[in-house]
Amino acid sequence: PMSFTVPCDPISPVIYSNVSRNCTRDGWSDIYPAPYPVACGYDSNMTISEEQSAVFYGTVKTGYTIGHSLSLIALMVAMMILCVFRKLHCTRNYIHMHLFMSFILRAVAVFVKDFILFENRESEYCSISSVGCKAAMVFFQYSIMANFFWLLVEGLYLRTLLVISFFSEKKYFWWYIVIGWGAPMLFILAWTITRIHYENKGCWDLIESPYWWIIKAPILVSILVNFVLFICIIRILVQKLHSPDVGRNETSQYSRLAKSTLLLIPLFGIHYTIFAFFPDTVKKEVMNVKLVFELILGSFQGFVVAVLYCFVNGEVQAEMKRKWCRWHLERFLGSDTKYHHPSVGSSGTNFPTQISMLATCSPKTQRSSTFQAEKSLV
Repeated sequence: PMSFTVPCDPISPVIYSNVSRNCTRDGWSDIYPAPYPVACGYDSNMTISEEQSAVFYGTVKTGYTIGHSLSLIALMVAMMILCVFRKLHCTRNYIHMHLFMSFILRAVAVFVKDFILFENRESEYCSISSVGCKAAMVFFQYSIMANFFWLLVEGLYLRTLLVISFFSEKKYFWWYIVIGWGAPMLFILAWTITRIHYENKGCWDLIESPYWWIIKAPILVSILVNFVLFICIIRILVQKLHSPDVGRNETSQYSRLAKSTLLLIPLFGIHYTIFAFFPDTVKKEVMNVKLVFELILGSFQGFVVAVLYCFVNGEVQAEMKRKWCRWHLERFLGSDTKYHHPSVGSSGTNFPTQISMLATCSPKTQRSSTFQAEKSLV
């Protein structure tokens, strides 16, 4: 007979428990280890502590749903801005766009996973497609890993920018693509093949087997490397702030350092290092704090990144103001030509040429545009 396992709803006190039933020649067997409501914590005799746990997990789910929703909206708007304005097209912003896309995929994967696993609250799960459920979990795990690897790419690129004076950005960019999207694909493919051959049961949502380390180990390594890069970059920034080219105002120096540090924390995902190496067997109170940090605060990371590296970015704001002024100028000159026949001005330049001259920024090389990242940090 075929066995089918379904995870409990995430708001239940036994969040990692499962219920199963066998498909035999005579039809589906009874649910075991107990009826679904009892096995998943919906017993009418639930204790106060169990009810509090159910409320806590429900609050966590609501919190990260709100966070991912805000992040998804902000990231999509930020992506559109960086794609539309051609003046913003440079290696640095291309990397930001890939990071934004990884956050978008992560949010979508969370919503898809929650819908497939937890929306159907009935005890009859015969109609659920196990293949679709496993595919959703594969997509979810890939999105999570790709997001961590693009955070790593951001750290690698910024350190390269600060340490190496001249380097081929195009050549490095393709290596960043391989690291950000290709490396996670290899690990997820290895994990998927392993699950198919050695642990092909349930919806692949359990993380109790040693095969989980195929995914967990690379993520932990990326977090550790990013933390080391963060420390190195802060050290470089401190050295630059104390260089003769920078003013001697000590208060201003420390404020700049604080600003750069706060900007780098969401970009590198430094908050993940707090609980990254904590075992899963810690006390319940510590695990609850870990859930709040990683699920709720982590869900708002995409929103913070979109705000800091797009909406309040000086280069982005300047380009949007330039486009806005050009649009108003075109409207003004367009309405003026309704009453006056177009003519050549005293300088011999017609109206369209004047608009073009007023709207065009001074030319800058891609390299000088890239160095704005360093200047904005110090």
